[in-house]
Order: sequence, then structure tokens, then C-alpha cells
Amino acid sequence: MSAATTTSERVAVFGTGSWGTAFASVLAEAGCEVRMWGKFEDEVADIQRHHASVRYLPDLRLPDSLTATTDPAEALAGAGIGVLAVPAQTLRANLAEWGPLLPPGIVLVSLMKGLEKGTSKRMTEVVGECLDLAPEQIVAVSGPNIAREIAAREPAATTVASASLATAHRVADACATPAFRPYVHDDVVGAELGGSVKNVIAVASGMTEGLGLGHSVTAAVITRGLTEMRLLGEAMGAHPATFAGLAGVGDLVVTCLSPHSRNSTFGRNLGTGMTVAEVVAVTKQTAEGVSSCGAILALARSHGVDMPIVANVTAVVQEGRTGPEFAQVLMDDMFGGR
Repeated sequence: MSAATTTSERVAVFGTGSWGTAFASVLAEAGCEVRMWGKFEDEVADIQRHHASVRYLPDLRLPDSLTATTDPAEALAGAGIGVLAVPAQTLRANLAEWGPLLPPGIVLVSLMKGLEKGTSKRMTEVVGECLDLAPEQIVAVSGPNIAREIAAREPAATTVASASLATAHRVADACATPAFRPYVHDDVVGAELGGSVKNVIAVASGMTEGLGLGHSVTAAVITRGLTEMRLLGEAMGAHPATFAGLAGVGDLVVTCLSPHSRNSTFGRNLGTGMTVAEVVAVTKQTAEGVSSCGAILALARSHGVDMPIVANVTAVVQEGRTGPEFAQVLMDDMFGGR
């Protein structure tokens, strides 16, 4: 655990979506000098002129010390920590552009909760592979963190995981405030898998709600989903205890039950009869469970792990399985006498 401290870290935050913006605000409140990079000029202009993310978090007043730019070199100038808060499937292409600009010795922090399509690699693996960074320079932040709640300065906790506990403590100190409490850990695999798998389980949980199946079924999905998460983690060398903590059951519960969760909302819309294309059209931000479910399923199969809930969601997203078909398969898997 890291207590709230005053820090003089200079931090570059890549991504002006809701979570990147909320975390940037936390960093600034903790005393960091924060410069955000954004792809879209209007979003950057809102942060510069109005100290707000008008599109995603209009009620969040950003600290006056926080600035933004569309120039990645400007964002990275002098930074000791870089925070990556972009959609998981864009990371590799982004790193190809940003890599040559990184200051020597920089620590990179992943806020992303997904796996890469095609490779099933975790985000810290993509970072290490693309930039040839040592594991001690890479950190994963994962926990029950709803951006809107953190933006409202409601109390929250998270896991800061790195192969180097010294690096984890450095990042934890940089984001510790009276309302945001980071806990350090060395189980990067477990933290990232928890953050990725829970999104897929939340899509399934949302679908049960949209289908009107009742709270008992939803609770069963969450419980069985935690088991799927743990089994995959154990097969990959993660610590089983990680999945009983903030990055496991904590993140899973809030993502399945919060009305602000993008993934459970996506699932609810699917359950009401909307197609995947229709839900995507009305969704403002990426639902990583939809983007990563196939990669997670491929990873599970490569390790000989059975993940029927993840398989069922993947069939809906990639093969057009309908809501009623999803419900029937779900009932067979969970209550079919296994």
C-alpha cells in the first residue's frame, strides 16, 4: 500500500478518454506535472481552454497544472513516467510512432484492460516486445476503477503491479491521493488477466440482465466467471490470491454491476435484442470485452483451459449467436448437470 504523498514526477498520459483523463487528474492532484496527449484536436482544446473533458467527463474540473497536446514529442519531453490509456488494439501501431520519442529510462504504465487480437498478448508484453524495455520499466494498473466515480473524487483503490516492487512503489507514490489508494504487487500476469477477463464476463452478465434472467443467474455468471479467470491465471503462472483481490474479484464485481460499466452496458443492449453492429453504433467508447474476447478464448485453448462463458460471449460477438441462443448455452453450461 502507498500512502498519499507529494511527488514532483513529470508524467505523459497518452489518451484523452474517460479513464485516461480521470487517471491524469489523479496524478496531477498527487503533485505530478502532467501533460496529456490526444489524437483529436477538439478534445485537446477542451482540456487546454476549459480544463475539462467535455465529451467524456464534463463534470470533472481538471487541475490547472494539467496540460494537453496533440504532439507526442511535446507530451514526452522530460517525462519519467508514461501512461498508456489507448484502446488495446491500437497499442502496437501507436508504440511504433512513439517509441523513438521515449526519454531514456522512462517507466511505462498500462491502464489498458484487454489482449491483442491475433497474438493474445497482454498489454505489458506488447510494450516490452515493441520497445525492448526491461520488465522493471513496465507497470500494469488494474482494479475496480470506474472513471466517473474517480472523476467525482469518490474513494477508490487499485493494484499497481510490476516485476520490480521499487518501480511499482514509484508509480503508486505518483498516483496516491486521499481519495485514491494504490496497492503494489509483483503479479503482473494476474493483474492483467483479471482486468481483461472481467470485461468479457461483464458482457455476459449484462446480457443476462438484458434478457431478464434474474439476479440469481447474474450472480452465477459472476461466480463462474471468477473461476474461469482464476483457472487461466493459474495455467499462466499467476498467483491464485491475485484473483481474490482488487485486480480480480474487485474489478469483476464493479464491472458487472456498475451502471457506468461500458462492458455490462454493451451486454445489456445485446440482451434486449440489438445486434453487435447496432450496439457499436451507439457506444461512444471501446468495450474491451468485445474487442478481446476472441484473443482470451484463443489464449485459454492454447493452455488447455475451458472457459465456457468466454466462449459463449465470443460466439455472440464473432458468430452472430442470438440472445436466446446465448441463454440456452449458458444454462446448459452452468446448470446442465456438469
